Amino acid sequence: MKIGLCQLPVTAELAENHRAMRGMVHAAARAGCVFVMLPEMWCCPYANEAFRRFAEPAGGETWRALRDTAKEAGVWLVGGSVPERDGTRIYNTCYVFSPDGEQIARHRKVHLFDIDVPGGQRFKESDTFTPGQDCTVFDTPYGRMGAAICFDIRFAEWFRIMALEGAKLIFVPGAFNMTTGPAHWALSFRMRALDNQCFVAGCSPARDTEASYVAYGHSMVCDPWGAVAAELEEQPGLLVTDIDLERAEAIRGQIPILKGRRTDLYQLRYEK
Repeated sequence: MKIGLCQLPVTAELAENHRAMRGMVHAAARAGCVFVMLPEMWCCPYANEAFRRFAEPAGGETWRALRDTAKEAGVWLVGGSVPERDGTRIYNTCYVFSPDGEQIARHRKVHLFDIDVPGGQRFKESDTFTPGQDCTVFDTPYGRMGAAICFDIRFAEWFRIMALEGAKLIFVPGAFNMTTGPAHWALSFRMRALDNQCFVAGCSPARDTEASYVAYGHSMVCDPWGAVAAELEEQPGLLVTDIDLERAEAIRGQIPILKGRRTDLYQLRYEK
């Protein structure tokens, strides 16, 4: 099957971001993509003030735009991430919609991006966001999938849980920056794919050097062997990739990492 990653430009205008989103999702559908993914915070600038200003509840304008676009295009839409307001709390949230417009999953970013690199990047998502609590896997006619958001990828245990839950393709909207991106973006995706012998797809916003937070770009798909199957550069664009989910099972049979774990010595526990 084909998957499409939409490396969108992000502006401070919600209507423009919606327009760009719809256009690229429909382009992915015309290219034959079954699954389409958007970037982290595709609907607003990556800034705490913008997160608060653009936050909407589930069912709001942006949620409806994602739902309607999935249905119009006839694709499974992994809706990147958006600021979700729930009462007094705001979450960094990824909604997943089926081709008939049904919301089939919601992932709230579990590991918030709070970093302070001397001479590099400083950012605290926890100034605005509340962390999520749930590991997100969802079933489709093509198999079980997983969803995570950006900084979640740095936590190997979190991805191992999704693999143990049966995920063979994990979607990761992300927005690494120009400090962490060149150093860790490709390495992180390759390692999570290799660790868990699954496909891992990462979708970033396009790079805007005039923005207060400059995204790295380089949306990519990594295969269960740990290789980069496809990658964009930093400009806006659509990455279309053919993947075969049976390859994950084949590689797991060749090198039985998941089956070979010494559960008599150690266990991984997830409390829902």
